Amino acid sequence: MSHLISLRRHGIDVGSIHRNLSPAQLYEHCVAYDAGQITSAGALATCSGERTGRSPSDKRIVCVAENRDQIWWGPVNSKLTRDSFRTNRRRAIDYLNSRSRLYVVDGFAGWDRRHRISIRVICSRPYHALFMHNMLIRPTEDELRDFGKPAYVIFNAGCFPADPDTPDLSSDTSIALDLEAGEFVILGTQYAGEMKKGVFSIMHYLMPERGVLSMHCSANIGPYGEVSLFFGLSGTGKTTLSADPRRRLIGDDEHCWSDEGIFNIEGGCYAKCIDLCAENEPEIYRAIRFGTVLENTVLDPESRIVDYADSSLTENTRASYPIDYIPNAQIPCTAGHPSNIIFLTCDAFGVLPPVSRLTPEQAMSHFVNGYTAKVAGTEMGVTEPEATFSACFGAAFLVHHPMVYAEMLAKKMRQHGANAWLVNTGWSGGACGTGERMKLPLTRAIVDAINTGELQDAETVEESAFGLSIPRQCPGVPDEMLDPRRTWSDKHAYDKKARELADLFAKNLATYDDYRR
Repeated sequence: MSHLISLRRHGIDVGSIHRNLSPAQLYEHCVAYDAGQITSAGALATCSGERTGRSPSDKRIVCVAENRDQIWWGPVNSKLTRDSFRTNRRRAIDYLNSRSRLYVVDGFAGWDRRHRISIRVICSRPYHALFMHNMLIRPTEDELRDFGKPAYVIFNAGCFPADPDTPDLSSDTSIALDLEAGEFVILGTQYAGEMKKGVFSIMHYLMPERGVLSMHCSANIGPYGEVSLFFGLSGTGKTTLSADPRRRLIGDDEHCWSDEGIFNIEGGCYAKCIDLCAENEPEIYRAIRFGTVLENTVLDPESRIVDYADSSLTENTRASYPIDYIPNAQIPCTAGHPSNIIFLTCDAFGVLPPVSRLTPEQAMSHFVNGYTAKVAGTEMGVTEPEATFSACFGAAFLVHHPMVYAEMLAKKMRQHGANAWLVNTGWSGGACGTGERMKLPLTRAIVDAINTGELQDAETVEESAFGLSIPRQCPGVPDEMLDPRRTWSDKHAYDKKARELADLFAKNLATYDDYRR
């Protein structure tokens, strides 16, 4: 469905403007004008240029009287004057006006019609248009005809650099949001994920003001309507554990919790595909077909077969596809209130239990901390386990203070009787290098027992360092593994390491004491 449109209201007057082209049409434009390649599986292979990941240090938000006291200012949300934003906007508009053709994608963020917002994307690369066709919720023919003025407009001029001499900028890359004016300008980066995460930041700003909790998590639903949320940083198993063939996928990354229940923000999935194979992640593997955008993957020039193990362009290879490419997707992507909230952590120190039940107060603390651990080899310079904290398991996308989201989570848990669990997918019997990594079947057994309710009334014992309630038994898990201290040969070494990690938790939590209620 393609409709004529004028962009003069946005200061753009280009002769050839393509609005909401079909995937087939965008394929043709990508191959003809954007160096796109069609893979043997039918996906569209593209390249994002020099930037192959997000640029969080270049993100800025316009600071004005209306939001000065609402936004969590600091390293995550840096201030930008409106004058500097206007400089960026003029630069983006000038670039877009210099193109022979532009692409417009109109769509929605949020599957719940009571809370969804309308988004317009204006870009010069057809691959960016196809990406956002996948990631936004696609309007019906009638909705597109009556789309009206969008709530937010993304001006993606990422092929053109920002002026680093502009006040408040730090480089020739700029991701700038004017939340009050409803505009979002991208300069100096062609990485498509900036658009997706920019929309997430907008929802993180708007939804809490409506009493709706926005969350960086995956979600699925069981055969009797029981909903589970999965929070976790990279490497903790969030995508793998939420992809359960016995349960329907609500979404893989961004959700909201309203008075009515859960809804997905997005219309698609943006999956990592480094080392992807059909055996380990069959749903994602099969979703890579016609209509899917592959970003920065490497393929054979003759056969067009993708080598998912090739990281020569980046480790951050990605696939973007509509959520209904997952066979067990929940369409529409909405559900009732969650029964279980699962915080996933990869504890490389080997001191956290495989599973423990959290009170609402403990859930707030673990949510704010957002803990996992890096292990040797994951990043340059990391030679031993290193604690990592990311507020609300997604600090880079928060707009309000983390305690705003944490208090909302605890309130909704109490109101709707949701259980919270901490699941360690990391090490047991010692730290990384001494102990052993939790086997995936064991963790799946734990998640199954949570989802079926078998752990809800299980007898528990309290461990000393964190005050966690550890089930004495869990189907499919050896009893001795449930208490991590029992798995260490040197009990004193365990006690010391547990105290050290608990101290790190407390120190990180103390950094949020500045919150003004």
